Amino acid sequence: MKYLSFDIEATGLEEDARIIEFAMVPFCTEDKSLNNDLAKHFYIHCPSFEELEPHLNPWVRENNKELIIKANAEGITLAEFKTQMEQYLESSEVKNYFGQERIVLFGKSISAIDLPFLNRDLGWEWMNKYFHHRNLDLSCVLLSQVDLGNLASGMESGSKIMEYFQMGEVAHTALEDAVNTAQMYLKLLKKFSPSKEG
Repeated sequence: MKYLSFDIEATGLEEDARIIEFAMVPFCTEDKSLNNDLAKHFYIHCPSFEELEPHLNPWVRENNKELIIKANAEGITLAEFKTQMEQYLESSEVKNYFGQERIVLFGKSISAIDLPFLNRDLGWEWMNKYFHHRNLDLSCVLLSQVDLGNLASGMESGSKIMEYFQMGEVAHTALEDAVNTAQMYLKLLKKFSPSKEG
């Protein structure tokens, strides 16, 4: 299978929080490779940190200040983001990689924030045009591995599985998280595949 691993960073987890960073990278489970040539990253414009600060939760104020400042200074509008995404998805390189089928999205905990925010900001019909209604969520895969006894309880956490595979710490930047999430899934496939060697 081929998936589009993606990640967003936002001004919070609240319903009215804004997407401020988006990144994606395609990967293939057959040859266990990431297509870094088709990786893409965006900052999405938001109000200034000073304007947002009174409404931000403490974690975002402490950890995402620099990202908010960068998104405010360098980010493109949501309309431009949608246009550039469409150009990317309609490009011959992307179509050749995925074929003519709608793309299956992949990420971590995407049903909680990522997909609802994208559906809200890009529109359900637009999302349905380009992306399959099925998606693959690493958090669900990890929970199933815990249930199967392949991983210890608590290993569904992103930071714990990163530690398990000695991949360092969660970056909380969209492109690095999109890449790391795909790599974690490929490592899980290699580790728990019935056909693995040794």
